[in-house]
Amino acid sequence: MSQAGGGRRDLAAQRRYWRQVPRRRPPDIEPTGPGEESVWEYPRPPRLEASTRRVRVEFAGRIIAESHRALRVLETAGAPVFYLPPLDVDLAILETGRRESLCEWKGLARYHDVQVGGRRAVDAAWSYPQPDPSFERLRDHLAFYPGRVDACYLDDERVRPQPGSFYGGWVSSEIKGPFKGIPGSEDW
Repeated sequence: MSQAGGGRRDLAAQRRYWRQVPRRRPPDIEPTGPGEESVWEYPRPPRLEASTRRVRVEFAGRIIAESHRALRVLETAGAPVFYLPPLDVDLAILETGRRESLCEWKGLARYHDVQVGGRRAVDAAWSYPQPDPSFERLRDHLAFYPGRVDACYLDDERVRPQPGSFYGGWVSSEIKGPFKGIPGSEDW
């Protein structure tokens, strides 16, 4: 995902650019065991799949989103990102901000602040109001940064945020890296 602006909303041009950028794999890919997944086995372009796991987001002492109907996006080198249907999110606590970014695969993302009582988490969630047709199922679903809210859970496991401040992946115990977002991962 790149920062939007300056006429960079042409998805075809973005895709052409990112397809020609040389990519490398790190030498220290973690091995996987039964029931584990490597982010290095995820595809590019990303894959979208349904998840029936319990996905829960907490902020300011409240559950602000909870679903068994999430969609997860899997992309090479990134931890899975979970998108929750709007019916499973407390939309009253979201305020659409000014920030946008462009994913060459999914389209233009809009960011949302989370406001509960006197607490605000800036750009803690994002959505794709008009996704690329290949990701139409993501329309209006919401994803949350695990590091910008109090906690995110898969079933009963509290996930860790993907390294760095840009990517919103959910790192759980069965997901193996290394993950883009760490220093030196810019060309992964």
